[in-house]
Amino acid sequence: MEQDLTLKQYRNIIARCRLLFTRKMSDYGHSWRILRPMSMTDQLLIKAKRIRSIEQSGIQKVEDSVDQDFIGLVNYGIMAIIQLRFPVSDTQQIETDTEILERYDQVQLEIEELMLAKNHDYGEVWREMRISSMTDLILMKLLRIKQIEEQEGRTLVSEGLDANYADIVNYSIFALILGQHTTQQP
Repeated sequence: MEQDLTLKQYRNIIARCRLLFTRKMSDYGHSWRILRPMSMTDQLLIKAKRIRSIEQSGIQKVEDSVDQDFIGLVNYGIMAIIQLRFPVSDTQQIETDTEILERYDQVQLEIEELMLAKNHDYGEVWREMRISSMTDLILMKLLRIKQIEEQEGRTLVSEGLDANYADIVNYSIFALILGQHTTQQP
């Protein structure tokens, strides 16, 4: 039963993220496709560091909500995986909106399947975690990604870049689910 609740909540969050992704694509087109993987990592780092800064200080001076940053982490994580799989050269023809959304949906579905597999093995332990711990785990994953990038993708025993990006997406979605739960409490 709890797995059903998780999947429902997870898909609701993904729908919010995809809607924002689609709206931004309408405003900006596919401009993000010019970013190199390292630049995608840096975008994720900016958002995660802002979340941690607000969590630690309790002070927020820019109107964008922390939820918007977690949504940004979801979308940039998916975008980063797309960039890894479908690199774009400066001279390459840019895809259609439909092709981009198909790639977004495919990557998102793979990440969802990963979440279901890990939830099976670990249970719903993430529900007992603090959102700040998820922020720290996201930052740890980003440091790992940066290290792998510095090593030009070579690792001895570690997961690759896409696995770390997928974990960032899932931690961000879990944080958004928990954030909804805590705001609904009296």
